[in-house]
Amino acid sequence: MRRFMHNSLFRNLFLFCSIFALLGCATTRFTKRVSDAAASPSPAAIFENAQDQSDAINRPTSKPYTGELSIFEDPKRVEKLQPSRIMDILGIKEGSTVADIGAGSGWFTVRAARRVGNGGVVYAVDINRDYLDYIENRSKRENLANIRVILGKDDDPLLPEKSIDAVLLLKTYHEVAQPIRLLKRTRAAMRAAALLGIIDRNGKGDDHGLDKEVVIKEAARAGFVLVNQYDFVKPDNVDYFLVFRASPYP
Repeated sequence: MRRFMHNSLFRNLFLFCSIFALLGCATTRFTKRVSDAAASPSPAAIFENAQDQSDAINRPTSKPYTGELSIFEDPKRVEKLQPSRIMDILGIKEGSTVADIGAGSGWFTVRAARRVGNGGVVYAVDINRDYLDYIENRSKRENLANIRVILGKDDDPLLPEKSIDAVLLLKTYHEVAQPIRLLKRTRAAMRAAALLGIIDRNGKGDDHGLDKEVVIKEAARAGFVLVNQYDFVKPDNVDYFLVFRASPYP
């Protein structure tokens, strides 16, 4: 009787251990499959990452300006740069939605805000939080409730998708470390007929300027077509005003 009980207990113990081992193996295989699935990026993510890498630019750029904003407020600058003419060319009118990328002191932002009126919006985009605080205070002083500030990234202005009628980068492009990425994300925020304006001076990139031929080539890589160029902005120590339209998506 004791031998029978002993054998039965042994068989039950052996059976329990076997089942436990099988469950453990199954759990391990399941956990590994889940872990592998989580660790493996999707084909779309792989493609997007590869595309992002191919958009990388490796050339000199200037360090973003962090000094006093008063240098942008020369009283003669309106005469030199002709902001009303710039807005006419970019099609900025009452009710437009505008993005001022690299807004700085908000010199262009406030003028665009007056042009678009209460029915429009101007997004002041900058990577410097202090500058955006300055613009917010300025908009309150000047009673411009249609200005919205955005703390952008160096490769993404973080603008709402398909919402923008006109974009301006004024003396900013030479500071953009990854311009193709920035322009592609800007393009995604633009409406079908929107225009992009880039005002800058010729240079090597690290001397607070960049040759316009380089700008045109990089904009083309981001999906923009040059539609016009002007030099009436030269009195403000710049060389060109380039106007682009986004090419249709394939």
